[in-house]
Amino acid sequence: MNIILFLAIGAVSGWIAGLIMKGRGFGLIGNLIVGITGAYIGGFLFGLLGLTTYGLLGLLLSALAGAIILLWIISRFKKS
Repeated sequence: MNIILFLAIGAVSGWIAGLIMKGRGFGLIGNLIVGITGAYIGGFLFGLLGLTTYGLLGLLLSALAGAIILLWIISRFKKS
């Protein structure tokens, strides 16, 4: 059950990050990849900053923050 929850949070956070950063999502697979990678980035950065999240909303928040940072980094490389 945990893997299903992990994938769902990844898909939702990737979709929301796509809407915030680009104005649209990337499709199911693209949202999953962005969301899962963003979850790792967000968890790492929150740990460096000493921030702790709890519950489903906290997991979604850290994954969303990481996904937004990931999309911002990708957009910087695309422009150069």
